[in-house]
Amino acid sequence: MKRNFDHSLDMVLEHEGLFANHPSDPGGATMRGVTKRVYEDWLGRSVTVDDMRGLSVEDVSPIYKKWYWDRLKCDVLRDGVDFCVFDLGVNAGTGRAARMLQRCVGAKPDGAIGPKTLALVDATEARVLIEEFTKRREAFYRRLKTFNTFGRGWLSRNEKTQIAALAMIRK
Repeated sequence: MKRNFDHSLDMVLEHEGLFANHPSDPGGATMRGVTKRVYEDWLGRSVTVDDMRGLSVEDVSPIYKKWYWDRLKCDVLRDGVDFCVFDLGVNAGTGRAARMLQRCVGAKPDGAIGPKTLALVDATEARVLIEEFTKRREAFYRRLKTFNTFGRGWLSRNEKTQIAALAMIRK
């Protein structure tokens, strides 16, 4: 496991908070950023809202590792870039995060990070990539129909993610 997963997960969990079930949030009942649907898919069975309220960090950590961090190839992304991509993957889906990264580096935005995307990522300065990713992420949020409800929080999260990601860049 790359050294950044645990630190990145801590930051994601801080962004995600604890239990939420806002009527305007299409994710529905969510605990520590994991939606009820995702948790049911992980377990292969139905769960109750009370089950969701009881999720621990230990319950959600393997989900984040396998279905978000690994799927987005964060172990091979540069420091800081890994966190940006992971955080958006959690917040808005791994396909969207992958396509955004691909658009940032001029790769075909197919939602699957492969060797061509990774080569283009490696050819791009981490700071430049993080800044471009942050700009595109903000534009994405502003287009959402729920921006008036959640936009302030999303923009704050995006800014905090950028600051943390830039701090993660190894000299």
